[in-house]
Amino acid sequence: MPITSGPYLAAAFFCDKVLREADGVLSAIRIVDRWNVTGPSETMPPTVLQTNLLIMMKSGVYRGQAQLTVTPIAPSNQRLQPITFPVLFEGEDERGNGIALPLAFPAQEDGTYWFEITLSGQALPQRVITAIPMRVAYLQAFGAPMPNPSQNNPS
Repeated sequence: MPITSGPYLAAAFFCDKVLREADGVLSAIRIVDRWNVTGPSETMPPTVLQTNLLIMMKSGVYRGQAQLTVTPIAPSNQRLQPITFPVLFEGEDERGNGIALPLAFPAQEDGTYWFEITLSGQALPQRVITAIPMRVAYLQAFGAPMPNPSQNNPS
């Protein structure tokens, strides 16, 4: 069956590191979807999470410029500042884009953040192509661990 449209989403996820080799091939290191944050108070303090968002698209038969927009949505359902950038599709079925976006994401609350990814262009109506979850779990730290009494006995 011939492909008659596009572009298509091939993959989208968070990872610790993205390697781009000299030949353009991408490698994703440590795919992550949960971050544990510890702190001294009952409520989570603002915390910057360092990660990479890797989005891989294939052209299908679509040829031309498009805009890719990533909109974070907080656990409280508040839409945060979107990030928009241009992408070029060459229109040869398997050709596409690998977008590695380094993020220093300011998490303000614990829970699941969603990163909604939309695509739009001149001949391409705006559409949501996927949403990726980022789970932030806050754990209150209650001080230093108690020493094991058996380790304090001199031998």
